[in-house]
Amino acid sequence: MELNKKNSLEKKDSGKINGKKTKILAVGDLHGDLVFVKKLAERAEKENVDVIILAGDMTLGEDSINGIIGPFARIKKDILIVPGNHEAISTTAFLSEAYAPYAKHLHGYSFHKGGVGFFGAGTANAGINQIPDSEIFQLLKKSHEKIKDLRKKIMVTHIHPKGSLSEFSGWEGSEAVRKAIEKFQPDFAICAHIEEGSGLEEKMGKTQVINVARKAKVFEI
Repeated sequence: MELNKKNSLEKKDSGKINGKKTKILAVGDLHGDLVFVKKLAERAEKENVDVIILAGDMTLGEDSINGIIGPFARIKKDILIVPGNHEAISTTAFLSEAYAPYAKHLHGYSFHKGGVGFFGAGTANAGINQIPDSEIFQLLKKSHEKIKDLRKKIMVTHIHPKGSLSEFSGWEGSEAVRKAIEKFQPDFAICAHIEEGSGLEEKMGKTQVINVARKAKVFEI
């Protein structure tokens, strides 16, 4: 679903003074847990993060979207969203519109803040609301284009890369995500989906890959 120009992520950010890092809270697989969401919003406010990343599966089979984004929007943080296999792309696009200007749809789009470029693509290569692996790569390529010249970059997906530690679960990762890591070499690659692998971190080349499924990660860049 294409967003109109007004809500496109390709917008300039006034940024921060040189030398100040951007603080990020990343998490995935909320699955409609409103108690968890409230705690995360409180943590984001307490730790004064600049950007919140929601790496898909915000709902449980789209049972409800009420209360998922609101707590983050109320503390006036930038919220970057990609869809997981539990919600349709149209759902995350709707949420980004409903909670503008704070929420931004990162599925095939980019955003930059404080000199850091964010790009991403959601859903998985199997399961509910899946899209082909080839489409995931094309969306990552498209979203990377506008921020390719920035020195610091973060890639956000729902599915983990092929060959990553999260494959211990038996769920094969995405060749497209692995290819994007190798081609675009982001500083961080944020993924979720495999809740049993929450908190797993590893290096793929220069990229730090972090599984944030049900376990929020706060970091600076």
